[in-house]
Amino acid sequence: MPPAPARPRADRSPWRSLTYRSMRWWSVANLVSNAGTWMQLTVQNLLVLQITGSPAATGLSLSVQAAPGLLMSVAGGAAVDRWHRKLTAAVSQALLGVVAFATALLIAFDQLDLGVLMVLAAVTGLIATIDGPACALLGNDLVRAEDVPSAIGVGSLVSNAGRLAGTGLAGLAVGVFGTAAAYVANGVSFLFVAAVIPFLRPVADAAGRAAPAVRRDEAPDAMTVREGLAFFARRPRLVALAGITGISAVFGRNYGLTLAVLVTGPLAGGAGAFGTVSTVLAVGGIIGAVLGARLRKPSVRLVGTLAAAGALLQAVAGLSPSLAVLLVLVLPMAVVESVSDTAGTTVLQTDPPADMRGRVLGVWGSIKTVWGLAGPPALGLLMELAGARGALVAGGLLIAGAIGAGHLLRRRRTREPVLTPVPTPHPALSTAA
Repeated sequence: MPPAPARPRADRSPWRSLTYRSMRWWSVANLVSNAGTWMQLTVQNLLVLQITGSPAATGLSLSVQAAPGLLMSVAGGAAVDRWHRKLTAAVSQALLGVVAFATALLIAFDQLDLGVLMVLAAVTGLIATIDGPACALLGNDLVRAEDVPSAIGVGSLVSNAGRLAGTGLAGLAVGVFGTAAAYVANGVSFLFVAAVIPFLRPVADAAGRAAPAVRRDEAPDAMTVREGLAFFARRPRLVALAGITGISAVFGRNYGLTLAVLVTGPLAGGAGAFGTVSTVLAVGGIIGAVLGARLRKPSVRLVGTLAAAGALLQAVAGLSPSLAVLLVLVLPMAVVESVSDTAGTTVLQTDPPADMRGRVLGVWGSIKTVWGLAGPPALGLLMELAGARGALVAGGLLIAGAIGAGHLLRRRRTREPVLTPVPTPHPALSTAA
């Protein structure tokens, strides 16, 4: 196995993960995969509308695909801990490719109806409960622990680049070859990733041993879903991270909803104005990903501080008197939240021991699905009651207040003295004395 590249210990370059040959290949594979995924996603909603003519059916298809994440993510994470990681990732990518090709064939022969599409969406979501944690942890195995933030930051940039490329290529492919072409392209992208995985090499740790993928000396029945849930619940850092990320996801972050209503309502802008805001958000996210990639050992405290800062910026943005002021606030808001996301993902993927990370990511997947389902309705209700400005201000203050209260509570607990009981002398010893 080739040794990991030697670099200065203080290296904080956001691109340092790319000094690993396997990580460079993994990044290329992910770029191709993300482009294919976004080609499919771009046409998927249009396809449902063509089949049913119902916007409600479009939302239902997305919910059906997300449902396995709510119900099966923990089991999927346990499978990732139990099985060989590279093999698991390669097989799951290949299976996703098969589903994409099957969908393309059904479209080409005009055999795709809503029922079949829902089944395919559910199968895709089920495979993703294993593929997500397997691929995330495989990427971490390719770099040293201190370079994981760089790997996550580069992954975020690759994801954004793939999204831009995929959405652009989707229109070209569909216009020239038809709707099935987007699914064929996505299938090819999955097979490309599956073909690259066998050639990836995990780095050696400090003791010169290969980075562990699974706990091979453990009986399979010990690697249970219950064990993963119990570990997560007993880990204060992970519980705190879940709380910070959860409240931020429910009362913030859904800017496609809140800022759209703010721009087109109180600020009297149009679709073009909201497009400008979306572009600035994307640019801020990219800048934040680069800055986050410079981190080495982020903490939950850093995640909370950045999330609170982003929430306060959100509250101020809700009071913007004009589109120009909103744009000035949106950029740093997106930057700090992107850095917070990178830091939080790093903690999540590196805090647990290697043999527990799949199950931890599985628990996280279920929790994240709950946030994704609960956030838009909660925010919509808040906007009904307080308007777009009120939702942004109240949501931001609620996030910052909850994080601040949690920090103060933790400090109070750590400062409380631990009282050690004084043992009472045994009566017989007292008499003898």
